[in-house]
Amino acid sequence: MSSCIAVLTDFFAVSNRALSYAAGLPVPLKAHLLLLNAQHDPLLAPEEFGDYQTWTGRQKTFYELEKLASAQSVPTEVDMADEPLSEAVREVLRERDLRLVVLGQPGFENAPPDLVARTALGLLRRVACPLLVVPAAGWDQFPPRRLLLAVDGEPFELGPQHGAVYRLLRDFGGTLEAVHVTDDEHARPTAGALLETITQNDFVADTRDAPLHLHERYHPRVVDGILAEAAQLAADMLVVVARHRSFMGSLFQESTTARLIQESSIPVLVLPADA
Repeated sequence: MSSCIAVLTDFFAVSNRALSYAAGLPVPLKAHLLLLNAQHDPLLAPEEFGDYQTWTGRQKTFYELEKLASAQSVPTEVDMADEPLSEAVREVLRERDLRLVVLGQPGFENAPPDLVARTALGLLRRVACPLLVVPAAGWDQFPPRRLLLAVDGEPFELGPQHGAVYRLLRDFGGTLEAVHVTDDEHARPTAGALLETITQNDFVADTRDAPLHLHERYHPRVVDGILAEAAQLAADMLVVVARHRSFMGSLFQESTTARLIQESSIPVLVLPADA
């Protein structure tokens, strides 16, 4: 089974930030790029482009995608799906070793400001695969060398696909730090419990060689606290753990995850948890 990084391309496949960022990831992740376009999704095929649904429109889009693929410096293939986006990604997951899905800002004007966040959360609810969201600014800080892991204090278990973090740290010589933000509604866990959960998931090879630093701060709004810590540490990638049950009541409920995706000025890597 071939390994790939799926880049969700926008309509007419204009060269976008997400693809530029993703092109630097195949070597450490040992994968090739897949330009994925789903015709029944508002992010990748907005309704105002009516001729997209025609045979001529689809041929034109495929041609543009092929041109874009051939211009990449790493092996790149093209897939145009007839299914909605979540089904298209699930099909890729069935057929390939999908290491990562990369999503960026849409390439058309007047897009709703929360479109990317809604698209990302829709995927996370239906497909258990790491998702990297590339913002409009801050994406050019590459390679990512200062990763900040935001934790909510609850234990979690990541699937095997979380190895993306380990490989990025190893190949780019990066560092990983963690942040926990306490607000008015949630009890503050001990630092030891937080660090134990992180180390049990093997984000780094050996914490004795590279100690994992935990930053704790109070903020009445968790998202603002996380983003403030990322800015203070000059982080160039934010890592967040998402679990289905967490959307029901923990610090990283659905609205918190959506705001991090929407408001972060640096790329956000969302890792799905098995538990």
